[in-house]
Amino acid sequence: MTTIWEVLERKGHEVHTIEPDATVFDALVTMAQKNIGALVVLENGRVAGVLSERDYARKVILRGESSKELTVRKIMSRGVICVAPERTVAECMALMTDMRVRHLPVVAEEKLVGVISIGDVVKAVIAEKEFIIEQLEGYIRGNW
Repeated sequence: MTTIWEVLERKGHEVHTIEPDATVFDALVTMAQKNIGALVVLENGRVAGVLSERDYARKVILRGESSKELTVRKIMSRGVICVAPERTVAECMALMTDMRVRHLPVVAEEKLVGVISIGDVVKAVIAEKEFIIEQLEGYIRGNW
């Protein structure tokens, strides 16, 4: 089983973050510049939340709020589920499905070491299945 650490080694450990007192507008600018759909919110070096495009759409636009005045703290998703890098892709896929989340910060020894998205997890699952298929085809052909 592939671990989240292995996914991060292939994908990279870069995480885009924002402070909770930044404006939602600043967060949107960062997401647009980085071509990403969410930012991890860090307060005093610890994960305090996640701000996603979905949060913006549901908590700003639909309520008629102003993104230039509203702080990230007021609309970020709290109670963020973090995972250890030792967790498997299958465990994280089940967790993301059950909890209906699209991003999981990865924390090791209380330090943010990466973030995985549902897309990263799906890609890893597909790669695992393709590997198994190749192995079975080789076995059937007698390549062993």
